[in-house]
Amino acid sequence: MAVKKWVAKVDTESTYPEEHLFTKDAETIAKHLASKKVSPKGPASGMRMLNYYINRGGKNLTEERHAELEKAKGILSGIIAKEKEKAAPKKATKKATKRTTKKTAGGKDASTNASAKKPVTKRSSSAK
Repeated sequence: MAVKKWVAKVDTESTYPEEHLFTKDAETIAKHLASKKVSPKGPASGMRMLNYYINRGGKNLTEERHAELEKAKGILSGIIAKEKEKAAPKKATKKATKRTTKKTAGGKDASTNASAKKPVTKRSSSAK
């Protein structure tokens, strides 16, 4: 019995890279896969397309073609990293944090209640 692979069932309509894109140089592949036309959800979906192509090509890709596609992955990873840097909020200063105070059983602030603070004493292990 032949085992069916999940990729054989993929038939969703989506955006497509231009025809013969994966036969071009790494810079062109990365640039096209990062474009909004091919990857409207961002360059990460272009990376998924590239990985899918490499995985489906598998042993049928020549070493040169595989190396060029891996180079395109590296370039595309750089594009994704730049996009993440743009999207991340810049931290110029620390925001003030709320101070919390412990309340005693009577509802008073522990820092003003002298009886709430107990002195710490250590017991000597030699005294029995």
